[in-house]
Amino acid sequence: MDQRLQRGKLIMAGVQLYDYQLDAVKKMKNGCILCGGVGSGKSRTALAYYYICNGGEIDTEEYAVMDDVGIKDLYIITTARKRDTKEWEGELSPFLLSTSHEFNLYRNKVIVDSWNNIKKYAEITGAFFIFDEQRVVGSGTWVKSFLQIAKRNQWILLSATPGDTWQDYIPVFIANGFYRNRTEFTREHIVYSRFSKFPKVDRYLNTGRLIRRRNDILVNMDFKRTTVSHHEDVFVRYNIEKYKDVGRTRWNPYKDEPIVNAGELCYVWRKIVNTDQSRQVALLEIIEKHPRAIIFYNFDYELDILKNLAYGNDVEIAEWNGHCHQPVPDSKKWVYLVQYNAGAEGWNCIKTDTIIFYSQNYSYKIMKQSSGRIDRLNTPFKDLYYYHLKSRSGIDLAISRTLKEKKDFNATGYAKRYTFTPEALPKAA
Repeated sequence: MDQRLQRGKLIMAGVQLYDYQLDAVKKMKNGCILCGGVGSGKSRTALAYYYICNGGEIDTEEYAVMDDVGIKDLYIITTARKRDTKEWEGELSPFLLSTSHEFNLYRNKVIVDSWNNIKKYAEITGAFFIFDEQRVVGSGTWVKSFLQIAKRNQWILLSATPGDTWQDYIPVFIANGFYRNRTEFTREHIVYSRFSKFPKVDRYLNTGRLIRRRNDILVNMDFKRTTVSHHEDVFVRYNIEKYKDVGRTRWNPYKDEPIVNAGELCYVWRKIVNTDQSRQVALLEIIEKHPRAIIFYNFDYELDILKNLAYGNDVEIAEWNGHCHQPVPDSKKWVYLVQYNAGAEGWNCIKTDTIIFYSQNYSYKIMKQSSGRIDRLNTPFKDLYYYHLKSRSGIDLAISRTLKEKKDFNATGYAKRYTFTPEALPKAA
């Protein structure tokens, strides 16, 4: 330890934070939710809190060494992508911490793993957990493991969007000891609708108490962005006759068979509008103005289109999705094709000022997180450009309205006026 300690003192300056990060650290406590927008530096702030809790000091000229005897093991539960790209390794280095024993200044254990593996750590005691990209919603395996961990360890949660409804806070409220279990919370605060076929919240009771308890654990980062975001809707054409015909006949022209439910109907409508050639032309026109761009898409058929467009011989194409994990290119001209579900979070890029949304995602949260990939603290760009390709079809306009209201689009609800009983389905010729 002595040799590594001296080495650390010789080469490391003190850990520095922005003022709003330092203010957040002062407000943090065990069991809190650190809430900051995408790109606000939640990871560094969370590690600074761990650092101070274990004897470190912020804003010193030289690196202040933590208590190597009493230092707690650190477990970071994050997305699979953040784990695989080792993004947390970069955040750990200013604190002389590492998942590798060779580069870790201290004797403690540092582990970065994904939410998929949280059950492995349910029996750990006396450690410090950072739960990144909040996933403790509902009552599944992840929540059960989280509650077990919270009983025996210090912990904090990081989130850009901590909760849309009071039900989203139930696991965190239980972990903080506000309620014994979900049943107690339900009994005290939820009134279900009497006329719904499934459990549907009609209203919440004693919301004043809920607000006080949320405020007690929520630490907001007062982050003022220096970037200016420019969002532009780029409207393109679509085959109106084909679109209307599908709604009238409920026939899938791509499979040559009946459409069996509302989800499939919306999928077919979206394929009609997303594959229109005018959308591809509009994309290429944007690329001419912005030679380095991230392009977000939803479906595999969109990827096939995007990979085969004539961007130019000098344009490098790379992709991140469930099939392929390539890094962002370093060339002068490139397009980076990213599937929403695979790449909406857990990485960042300061090599470009442009994101193109080839199609809209149903989730407001995913759209927001996707926009944040280029809006980072260390970006060299002042102006950031976001292009939203969309048609004036019913499905595109409905999705846009829902996202504008900061809600998620419900395909089943949108297409509920169509009947999908076996008697109503069209018969094959």
